[in-house]
Amino acid sequence: MFRILLSLSLLLMIGSMSASPGFVEESMKGHPSTDAYDGWRLAVQAWTFNKYTFAEAVEKTASLGVDWLEGFPGQVVSKEHPDWKLDPSMPADQRSYVKDLLLKAGLKMVNFGVTELTRDEKQCRTVFDFAKDMGIETIVAEPPEDSFDMIHRLCKEYKIKVAIHNHPQPSHYWNPELVLKVTKNRAPWIGAAADIGHWARSGVKPIDGIRMLEGHIISLHFKDLNEFGNPEAHDVIWGTGVGDVKAVLKELHRQKYTGVFSIEYEHNWDNSVPDVRKCIEFFNKEAGTLKKGGWSDLLLPDLSNAVFQANSWKMEEGILSATGGDDIWTKGKYGNFVLDLEFKLDKNTNSGVFVRTGSIKEWLHSAIEVQILDSYGKGEPNREDCGAIFDCLAPSRNAVRQPGEWNHYTITCKDNKIYVVLNGEQVIDMDLNKWTQAHKNPDGTPNKFSNAYKNMPRVGHIGLQYHGHPIWFRNLKIRAI
Repeated sequence: MFRILLSLSLLLMIGSMSASPGFVEESMKGHPSTDAYDGWRLAVQAWTFNKYTFAEAVEKTASLGVDWLEGFPGQVVSKEHPDWKLDPSMPADQRSYVKDLLLKAGLKMVNFGVTELTRDEKQCRTVFDFAKDMGIETIVAEPPEDSFDMIHRLCKEYKIKVAIHNHPQPSHYWNPELVLKVTKNRAPWIGAAADIGHWARSGVKPIDGIRMLEGHIISLHFKDLNEFGNPEAHDVIWGTGVGDVKAVLKELHRQKYTGVFSIEYEHNWDNSVPDVRKCIEFFNKEAGTLKKGGWSDLLLPDLSNAVFQANSWKMEEGILSATGGDDIWTKGKYGNFVLDLEFKLDKNTNSGVFVRTGSIKEWLHSAIEVQILDSYGKGEPNREDCGAIFDCLAPSRNAVRQPGEWNHYTITCKDNKIYVVLNGEQVIDMDLNKWTQAHKNPDGTPNKFSNAYKNMPRVGHIGLQYHGHPIWFRNLKIRAI
């Protein structure tokens, strides 16, 4: 009897691990976060791109496949509005513009700083009002010590945290001992925004600071440096410097830290994206080893897990593009999953995403195609427009963006159900079991497929189509459910 109960318990455990309750429903609401570690959110501090506008920082962050952003005060909002600055005092119309930039890119600005919080409650309320309106969770600041009673009260009122940042010495909070002192008994509302790079510049070993502030860290400015104890040291790709960042991640895991890691890369200012991309690769590998978030890259950077004609596809700086030839397929097979990706098309581009392909050679009648098409600006969509299950089911609306802009697909396959979200809008809710006849849709219209979709394979390869037109993909992530 004990063995039977144990077996049942294990089966229940495995089931709960394979598909978290509500995850399928969450995938239909829009782009899901694709963090490598369940509970750690990897963000970009926009200061990394301070030579650019906020709009450009948003696009660079989105190109890296990161879902979270930390803004900083004073950044020019966009080239179209050179007089607008990201600032707590910015008017409502400018805030709406910023919100739209973030929404279109699929990003959320979770932190904001380093910004000013003073002894003046009115000034502090301006910052808190801005944070509440923008959906910001944590204000990063270096307030005067005698302001914390008032700030703590505001934190509880607004339900917004304040994280104390440390610049290098001789700045006031460079020593984590002082940060520990001022945050004592103020958790969870006031804690540390641990800048481990500035600690290293100040001669504090990051691992020592992390241990000292256990239980008091709200967020991090995560860095690795080329030198220790040198105020002029610069950032390097994570895992290649003196910060022992792998040990820092292990220690934060031991502490059961949950929060934001903001990438603040202060080097190669004019072209830091390649370096930041390598930092993200390091983080995803190391953090994912500590606690898997369930997400993985659909295709490896060297395309070694893909099947395609030689020289017909290439991956450069995170962008997969067709160079002529044929389609590209995963070597692995997938059954129930959430696939999240971005694509960009050219004028008149025709392409598609194949799911559960039973045979790569006989893909036409063994794959389900989620259509990609330049149907921008069209009226009522049909079964061949972008977002359709090709020739079988039209999308509920035409949500594709104009050529040259990145689009976002979230495709969920769960047993007999297929859901498609395009640019944040669910456009497909398909029950394969309703397609009971070959060459025929449930409404009586014909399709070209010799297999009834009810009988299509429920496990198979994923493919991306080359149809003779320019097509680009990026941030292809998959999670089994």
